[in-house]
Amino acid sequence: MQATRHDHTFESQGTSCAGWLYEPTAVEQPPVVVMAHGFGGERTWRLPAFAERFAEAGIATFLFDYRTFGDSEGDPQNLIDPSAHLADWHAAVDYVQSLSNVDSDSIALWGSSFSGGHVVEVAARRDDVAAVVAQVPFVDGPRTVGKLVRAGGFAYLENAVTAAIRDLGRTVLRREPYYVPLAGPPDEFAILNTPDAMDGFEALIPEGEEWDNRCPARIALTVLVYRPISRASDVEVPVFVVQAEDDTIIPDATTDRLVRELDDVERVRYPVGHFDVYRGDPFEDIVSRQGDFLRRHLLE
Repeated sequence: MQATRHDHTFESQGTSCAGWLYEPTAVEQPPVVVMAHGFGGERTWRLPAFAERFAEAGIATFLFDYRTFGDSEGDPQNLIDPSAHLADWHAAVDYVQSLSNVDSDSIALWGSSFSGGHVVEVAARRDDVAAVVAQVPFVDGPRTVGKLVRAGGFAYLENAVTAAIRDLGRTVLRREPYYVPLAGPPDEFAILNTPDAMDGFEALIPEGEEWDNRCPARIALTVLVYRPISRASDVEVPVFVVQAEDDTIIPDATTDRLVRELDDVERVRYPVGHFDVYRGDPFEDIVSRQGDFLRRHLLE
């Protein structure tokens, strides 16, 4: 089945966000998946591969950029803010429900990494979502930060706290943010400096696209209070969880607890790293299983 892509924009708290709607050409008013990237990601970073496959299977996909990222508006640039992200998710779902060419009564959420937690939060708060896909999901800020600190040692903790306090201080004074690298090698400070982080991010970015590898440092502290796991038991729809067994970022224990907290869950494990789920053979198997899950809960 062929699919077409159309540009869309929607408002989130007064800021214009950019989206793409992938539509199956031979289906009238198809169900729709709402999708966005994870920690510091943009919609062009391998997510079109998922969206195209879902649309070819008869399911429309609405793929959007958070405010301050990609083609969306907003300042400061590259601000990773869980509260703002969640507001953008709700605005995106509301916008999709206003479209006449999709089935607004049959909506699923798809998130990966940081947005794998967002979709749990959003589904817990809404009664108009039919299914959720959470891929290598971030669901527990303190435990995830703890894993990064154990890997990076005291130097990582000191650099992260110092940079975050400096950035928050600049916010109080209404000055430009203090930026730090989003990703980097283990011997340099970055918010994510696991051995696979730099190569993992770069592998997602389309050839020829420039990457502004930085973000306001405040996320190093604000992420500590973000725990989608605390809302998991409120999710009343089926959830498909993808777990990477060699994940250097997401602790296995947090995914295991997510699965225990969810009422209706299907989990698949892969012996791969955090970034490996987007490409190659793991991607082929994962997108096929996700497509089967979405068809069962949206089309049948």
